Amino acid sequence: MSEQPGTSGEHDHVDWREHGVKVIRGDQLDTHTAQTPGMNRAAAIDAARVGAQKIWAGTVTIHPNAKTGAHHHGALESVIYVVRGRARMRWGEHLEFTAEAGPGDFIFVPPYVPHQEINASTDEPLECVVVRSDNEAVVVNLNIDAVESPETVYWVDPIHKHPHDD
Repeated sequence: MSEQPGTSGEHDHVDWREHGVKVIRGDQLDTHTAQTPGMNRAAAIDAARVGAQKIWAGTVTIHPNAKTGAHHHGALESVIYVVRGRARMRWGEHLEFTAEAGPGDFIFVPPYVPHQEINASTDEPLECVVVRSDNEAVVVNLNIDAVESPETVYWVDPIHKHPHDD
């Protein structure tokens, strides 16, 4: 009979009550994180709060008509989940590509991709959940000349047709 994972070996004497599942309430997020003008970040999951070793998760609210400067997050992967509002992402060597996402949409940002987050609304806040593949706060600000009119990029594959191919 095979043993179940976590039933023997190094996990025999772990106090799962203290070192198990953690629930971080929405009104208990840590706002003592790096802040950017026009944005409010709050950490939910990180090393200091829950002992996370490989991920960081939190919220970001981008004020109406606000945007970040061009930047990347080094080797980190990022996932952005749009809760409320309209997100516009620009990316590329000259921020020459753009796409928008709305409530319920996920955005994936691969490592080292120069990008900019923009609240596409002039009067509504953009509320998102952000998850990064490490709990280190890596932000490399870039001084790049952005193109005037970026190319809109659509997610197209055998399941998702181009919106103009009806």
